[in-house]
Amino acid sequence: MSLSRREFLQMLAVASAAGFNLAGCARDANSGTGSSMYDFEAFGNVSLLHFTDCHAQLLPIYFREPNINIGIGGARGKAPHLVGEHLLKAFGIKPGTPEAHAFTYLDFVEASRKYGKVGGFAHLATLIKKVQGARPGRTLLLDSGDTWQGSATALWTRGKDMVGATNLLGVDVMTGHWEFTYKDSETISNIKDFKGEFVAQNVFVKDEAAFDYQFADFPGFNENTMRAFKPYTIKVVNGVRVAIIGQAFPYTPIANPKFNIPSWTFGIRDSEMQSVVDEIRAKEKPGAVVVISHNGMDVDLKMASRVSGVDAVLGGHTHDAVPGAIPVKNKGGTTLVINSGSNGKFLSVLDLDVKGGKVRDFRFKLVPVFANMLEPDPEMASYIEKVRAPYKPKLDEVLAVNEGVLYRRGNFNGTFDQLILDAMVEVRGADLAFSPGFRWGTSILPGDAITMDRVMDQTAITYPKSTVNEMTGEQIKIVLEDIADNLFNVDPYYQQGGDMVRVGELKYAINPNAKMGSRISNMELKGKPIDANKKYKVAGWASINEQPDELPDIWDVVAEYCRNKKTINIKEANVPVIKGLNNNPGVAKA
Repeated sequence: MSLSRREFLQMLAVASAAGFNLAGCARDANSGTGSSMYDFEAFGNVSLLHFTDCHAQLLPIYFREPNINIGIGGARGKAPHLVGEHLLKAFGIKPGTPEAHAFTYLDFVEASRKYGKVGGFAHLATLIKKVQGARPGRTLLLDSGDTWQGSATALWTRGKDMVGATNLLGVDVMTGHWEFTYKDSETISNIKDFKGEFVAQNVFVKDEAAFDYQFADFPGFNENTMRAFKPYTIKVVNGVRVAIIGQAFPYTPIANPKFNIPSWTFGIRDSEMQSVVDEIRAKEKPGAVVVISHNGMDVDLKMASRVSGVDAVLGGHTHDAVPGAIPVKNKGGTTLVINSGSNGKFLSVLDLDVKGGKVRDFRFKLVPVFANMLEPDPEMASYIEKVRAPYKPKLDEVLAVNEGVLYRRGNFNGTFDQLILDAMVEVRGADLAFSPGFRWGTSILPGDAITMDRVMDQTAITYPKSTVNEMTGEQIKIVLEDIADNLFNVDPYYQQGGDMVRVGELKYAINPNAKMGSRISNMELKGKPIDANKKYKVAGWASINEQPDELPDIWDVVAEYCRNKKTINIKEANVPVIKGLNNNPGVAKA
């Protein structure tokens, strides 16, 4: 972004008042209520609309933001590692407003009942059309992925219901992550059915012999570079050439099963990114260059400092809803880094003023999608009803009544994760249980039914088998240490995005600031210290290795547990004792 030094220093001065390196706060307007929230002035001549990580949530839902989002090292006290009142203060958002509810966990149950559900593609469609109507002929709709996975119907249709929904929404360009957790042939089929463009500069084909499909039929494959997809596309918007580069999740074959995509290789590949940017700048003569990324926000911030020539990174993966755009200095100027939350509950609007082949100025707003404040789009509502109709009886089955608040999001555990853990320990007859630190999954309020639909929101993956294995105490510690390093490594390029593995029955302490191998301590099971040499029965699910078909699916394990209990009342999750944080603004009481 071509900001002058004076403009950049002015932006930093605004941010420094909040104690961290942010900008856009003075330009953001996240303080309206009711309909005024959706009435904000257009600016400039190009507008980028962005959402990410909706995880196939077609209907409005509840979603609780985290009360723990720890920043390590230089990330401490900076977005996205701010929660609760710290976040409100940093961005000048008034407590007790709809925005305060959207961006934080504060008074979650009371505020949810007051303001209603969030998201829903029919309501998102209405908001998009409203924003586009105020900016005729000058918008692009961009999606950073995790769109075609996360619900029962997405799983059962192998993503096809969401391909149809994104087509109807009018997505122009997208990249991916969980889109790759279907079989490679299914992923290719979905991309072919997608009416927009799928871009990813960092996904390559290993070799021609290993690839089972005709290259001529594969969308975007380049046999010279061996890239599996187009690295970028050029869109002419209001007479301005805009380049959109794709950055898929770099660690897909590590975090998810590689047996579904055996011929593709991923990675951050920031040197290749720089080459792509340089090529675009030299050959395409764009007015703006943007990246749609599924790196995760900390990785985006580091990449923005290393790659020059990018005006903005619109990112996802870590589900961070950040109300301001963060400016990152690099040798070529300044890059804005934006993250747009998750579950369809936010739409980013980045207005750019592009003149003389350069971005001169911007305005940014992260807009919450409140279903009670937006009329559903009739065409999208009809589509959603149609695609869900064949599965509705199964989805609507009431498994139990919920008496607490069930949620997932947070660095260490959520009450819905605790439900999954309790179910595995009891149904699978284990001593303790592990559940992956997924960040997707809707919330359930007290008194609401736990339906099969809501259980699938937490578990709908293509590798759902529930396992029971024997592990020694030493092996258990190694697993915890390894995952903790993925989450709390001071170098963002060694972080892989998800939250800490959730544990059932096992008690332990963690020091996120400690070195690898020294973070985990005080492990106990039922009041007794874990014996390093003793073997324990450990239940789990979502193994990235292929599992026997006869093993039960995790949703069936949870459903059986709920049917037997009839009432679920989880007041708190099993969270470790957290050491060494000293009033970290990324930690608040639940």
